[in-house]
Amino acid sequence: MTQIIENFAEIADQYDALFVDLWGCMHNGLTSFPAAVKAMQDYRKTGGKVVFVTNAPRAWDLVAKQMNRFGIPDDSFDAIATSGDAARVALFTGAVGQKVYFIGEAHDYSFFEPIKVVENPVEITRVPLEEAEGIVNCGPFDPHAEPDVMRSEFLFAREKGMKMLCANPDIVIDRGETREYCAGALAQLYTEMGGESLYFGKPHPPIYDLARRRLAQLDVNADEARILCIGDGIKTDILGAEGEGYDSLFITGGLAAEETATKVQPDAELLNAYLQKEKQSPTFAIGFLR
Repeated sequence: MTQIIENFAEIADQYDALFVDLWGCMHNGLTSFPAAVKAMQDYRKTGGKVVFVTNAPRAWDLVAKQMNRFGIPDDSFDAIATSGDAARVALFTGAVGQKVYFIGEAHDYSFFEPIKVVENPVEITRVPLEEAEGIVNCGPFDPHAEPDVMRSEFLFAREKGMKMLCANPDIVIDRGETREYCAGALAQLYTEMGGESLYFGKPHPPIYDLARRRLAQLDVNADEARILCIGDGIKTDILGAEGEGYDSLFITGGLAAEETATKVQPDAELLNAYLQKEKQSPTFAIGFLR
């Protein structure tokens, strides 16, 4: 049975390290949530380690700069593990070939910058779809357009047997009050059409392997029973935590705010109904991280 808590401090001493989602927990795509920032700062003062685990399709250092612009200071976290870094390892080891068709926006071009952990990386070239061996999907060309606008391209790619590398498994995010589609929505469509999609972010294992390596780089060997995953994505953060055997704290005021009637805290009956529908049982729930 999921326990609804009022403040993270109620359970903080049960855990040595946190794997914390960013969008919907620490910020809304425009600015930070001050109470969440303070909760992480207070936790770190007690010796706890905070690893931001995000499905952002970019390198961790670029995410860190973005967090600073949003008002999330360096003293609120210890390390960052991104879906982009996990996926880039696969890209430069040839997971989808050397000639790739790129789906994304201009700010995602950094995805193709070399990653140091790969020795002897393959040479990657962005080419038109007709010349491609595989697809790199960092997100829609237009995040407000329905994924179905890519159906004709995906039919061609499927018939050619192309694999799609999905750099961000998230389906949607909320930027302020506006909902946008993510790379996961395109990968979901491609898979439904019979194509093969490769995932590296939450809820899939590669990003958790990377998060554990980030902890090891901090000289932390936390007992897995003392790692808590925090997030607002029931099918990413919470499902991923379950798959890894970690406890979880579900932030109901993010993607599930409407379903749980969260203003400050979730409605207990609606939360229970939502979790039953999604077949998930997070260890704890709270309206907003504080």
